[in-house]
Amino acid sequence: MNQQTRIILPSICAPISMFTLRPLIIGVLLSCLPAAAQDLAQRLGFPPGTKLVIIHADDLGETHAVNAAAIKALEAGTIDSASLMVPCPWFPEMADYAKSHPDADLGLHLTLTSERIYYRWGPVASIDKVPSLVDPNGYFHHDWEEHQQINAKEVETELRAQVERALRMGVHPTHLDSHQYRLIMSGKDLFDALLRVAHDYSLPIFVTRDWFAGHPYLPSSLGPEDLVLDHTVTIEPEVPPEKWDDFYVDALKNLKPGVTEFVIHPGFDDEELRAATRERSTWGAAWRQRDYDFFTSDRFREILAQEKIKLITWRELARLWKAKIPPLQGQ
Repeated sequence: MNQQTRIILPSICAPISMFTLRPLIIGVLLSCLPAAAQDLAQRLGFPPGTKLVIIHADDLGETHAVNAAAIKALEAGTIDSASLMVPCPWFPEMADYAKSHPDADLGLHLTLTSERIYYRWGPVASIDKVPSLVDPNGYFHHDWEEHQQINAKEVETELRAQVERALRMGVHPTHLDSHQYRLIMSGKDLFDALLRVAHDYSLPIFVTRDWFAGHPYLPSSLGPEDLVLDHTVTIEPEVPPEKWDDFYVDALKNLKPGVTEFVIHPGFDDEELRAATRERSTWGAAWRQRDYDFFTSDRFREILAQEKIKLITWRELARLWKAKIPPLQGQ
């Protein structure tokens, strides 16, 4: 493995000849995955054609306003899954919640960047063990610049430190996913580091077939033991606030059969969250309030009923996954 990973941004194109070969390559790789990975809904006991959805809240632990909104939605039953950012200042609040609510479907939102300007966090591992991951002040980098050198061994060290801290603080995660998709979309070495950690702790990871065409190393790294979701939906900055609800309604009404994860970012638009996210509106306080408002609305519940969409959780998927894979670290 080349441990010094060169970050290639999605906008950087492969040679033209690869575009000709890519459909064939992806087809071959997909054919190597087990058939069971292609009928996940049926493996969960649902008939063919069933539309299953995970409504997943990201970024818990980032601020109290995010925690409070997510907890309220989780307890109302409209958001059914979430993941926690272990390095963030408000993670201890969510760790306490996880201990007192052992049935809550909570994973870890593995974090390697600190994207805000004034509200920062750094690694769980000692800085001297992960120097490529931090800036001169010891925080995670705001961003990974094009061709920035990120050491894959250091990434794995930090991922394990985050999982271990969560376990020590009483969190028993149901799954792993990646903040800003850094571990998914930054090359094979980092994705393989994520897979090793997931396998060692007997945890499924959030990966979907929607990403395979753009990142051919994903299906080549995945094995027959790995769960793969069918689709994912997340809102993007180009959607104007007045079209927010329409985006989600259209996505739900046009949902394909199989398992789809909606990645959302609920939060309360209060003084704390406005201050933490004040440098830009994307994934800011108002954005997160809009997500919270839609996914706790009567309209959302009505569409689920009208479209015969069933909500599931990562706990159900993890149970299916662990039935195939024996625990490796006493989970």
